[in-house]
Amino acid sequence: MTLAIAALIALPILSVLGSVFTASGDVWRHLVETVLGRYILNSLWLMLGVGSGVMVLGVATAWLVTMCRFRGKGLWEVLLLLPLAAPAYLLAYIYTDILDYFGWVQQLLRGFFGWQSAQDYWFPNVRSLWGAMVMLVLVLYPYVYLLARVAFLEQSVTTLEASRVLGCGPWKSFWAIALPLARPAITAGVALALMETLNDFGTVQYFGVETFTTGIYRTWFGLGAPQAAAQLAAVLMLFIGGLLVLEKWSRHQAQYYQTSNNYNKPQAYELAGWRAFLATVVCAVPVLLGFVVPVGTLLEMAFNRPQAQFRSQFWEFAQHSFVLASLTAVLAVAIALVLAYGQRLNGNLWLLQLGIRISSLGYAIPGSVIAVGILIPIGQFDNAIANFFREQFNISTGLLLSGTITALVFAYLVRFLAVSFGTVETSLGKIKPTLDDASRSLGYTPLRTLIQVHTPLMWSGLLTAAMLVFVDVMKELPATLVIRPFNFDTLAIKVYQYASDERLVEASVPALIILAVGLIPVIFLSWRIAHARDEQT
Repeated sequence: MTLAIAALIALPILSVLGSVFTASGDVWRHLVETVLGRYILNSLWLMLGVGSGVMVLGVATAWLVTMCRFRGKGLWEVLLLLPLAAPAYLLAYIYTDILDYFGWVQQLLRGFFGWQSAQDYWFPNVRSLWGAMVMLVLVLYPYVYLLARVAFLEQSVTTLEASRVLGCGPWKSFWAIALPLARPAITAGVALALMETLNDFGTVQYFGVETFTTGIYRTWFGLGAPQAAAQLAAVLMLFIGGLLVLEKWSRHQAQYYQTSNNYNKPQAYELAGWRAFLATVVCAVPVLLGFVVPVGTLLEMAFNRPQAQFRSQFWEFAQHSFVLASLTAVLAVAIALVLAYGQRLNGNLWLLQLGIRISSLGYAIPGSVIAVGILIPIGQFDNAIANFFREQFNISTGLLLSGTITALVFAYLVRFLAVSFGTVETSLGKIKPTLDDASRSLGYTPLRTLIQVHTPLMWSGLLTAAMLVFVDVMKELPATLVIRPFNFDTLAIKVYQYASDERLVEASVPALIILAVGLIPVIFLSWRIAHARDEQT
């Protein structure tokens, strides 16, 4: 069963890679001669800017709230995760409204300095490559913050205290001891942020930044060339593959081991005066820009502007989003449970390990690539079935899978199965193998052991996995935009459509719903991390 699941999950990826060997006519030549270089350059600059930003911001905030003591530290531990609930494209729409010529920022500047027109002053254009970098950094730095904070929490106290005995101050202990020990976690967080960067569609499309994601969508729907779009997706997968290899290579170049299991709370560095103020500013800026300002703007629009009405159709969009997210979350957790338990029972089989690794590749593949990889084989399957019934029975079956909820949920599973698998695998790994032996001695089958013994013990991990997948599906835009059934809009699609039509006020209500749903796992994760140290001591 595990191998069958792996083969099914790998189908879109193999479909995209196989497109390299098919002819796409003059479209591919046209893309190479005109826009491919721009796609590559913009994607590289975007990765460089976002990667640098999330690493600096995530590591700095994680170190401050974990290893330093200043007023409000406990509050910032929770608040710094809040931007994770906001999609990047939502911030792009809001800050464009705030920072454009008629936004309140420029109006305030013109009123204060007496400027009469745009010719009197210069103001940076947020709808640009640097603007996309900033938006993505504001919502993706929590990936690095989350993993770096956990790494700092798990570092041995004796190692840090030994550095202090040897005369290392706070800065030297950070650079020489804490940062190298946390390097694998930081690298993994940056890799996750870069994968999400390459997956982004709404932000770069709205800002007019030509990347692979926008190019795939434009080639498929604008030029009507699915094979050329698949070949663009294959080139993008080379970027993803290089990113994964780089992440793995960086972790193997230097290995750091902790020789002590002393996880008692270390003595925090006391910050006072200007140092405490600076620490507060560093923690406050990303929270204000990444969550407070966007939410405040949306609330002001929703309650004070007549265009922002809670229309009856929003219930329909919310229902569509809820059904898709719930169905995907349940299936993803069930499949992840089967994979993790199969690995536990037969972990020595290399073919099984290979299958599980393939199943976990989906999160590294952008939604637009997965959409292309799914539509091509599903379209071929639908055409084959339709031709068979037409020739044999003179019956028109139409499209059985293309443009259906089934195809869309399958795309979500390919994209987010790795999220649930990682959480479930960690929870299952905490259960001692002796419980399996005891269960077998009582005559329980492996399936009964999984259902009646392991599942109750893993309930917290299963719930966490389900919530993470649920929120990811609620925010997913590229795959939904390409695969969704006709006239089947979700909240994310409606926010994108309203904002694309410059109707941000009308997008405020569905955007607030997405943010509210996204806060659920963020609060839960923050609570789990806050209690992690207490569970270890």
